[in-house]
Amino acid sequence: MRLLILIVAFAFATAAAAADTTPVWIIDKADSKLGFTGSMNGQTFNGEFSRWDAQIAFDPDNLAGSHVLATIDTSSVETDDEARDEALPSSDWFSVTSFPKAAFVSRRISATGTGHFVADGDLTIRGVTHPVSLPFDLVITGDTAKMSGSVSIDRTTFGVGQGQWKTADAVALEVTIKVQIAARRKP
Repeated sequence: MRLLILIVAFAFATAAAAADTTPVWIIDKADSKLGFTGSMNGQTFNGEFSRWDAQIAFDPDNLAGSHVLATIDTSSVETDDEARDEALPSSDWFSVTSFPKAAFVSRRISATGTGHFVADGDLTIRGVTHPVSLPFDLVITGDTAKMSGSVSIDRTTFGVGQGQWKTADAVALEVTIKVQIAARRKP
């Protein structure tokens, strides 16, 4: 948890000067989702986190001053399967008692084409931090923005899946994180 706090503090300290002129975006939670897709016993399932937030400063003309910090309440995971929803907060999976938050802190955002970007940053789950590159599409119309992106990770890299769940025997190792954000520019 201390590492997560240090990462967040560093990210904001470095971005503070550049962010002074970079527009801040406020998320429309009703029109935004943070979820994932996995596979168990060969069957695909979707999950979603109902409690999360992101601080976003973004300007396509000032990517050096743009940054994102997303924090996720791991206990808010839901998959529409009662047994799975009871298991995911346990110490075998997200271990929400020990690691109540996951986070993504961008280090750099770059353009890969018109309306296409990639956010390179650090993803922390279960207190384990690894670099992740999140490609995303973005459409800004006036003061509103729509973003969608996804990235696949190996869940075991972050310690998600302990004991009998460490292997791909029942639950696939690859998980695709999916982000959809609707936001408006802060006045």
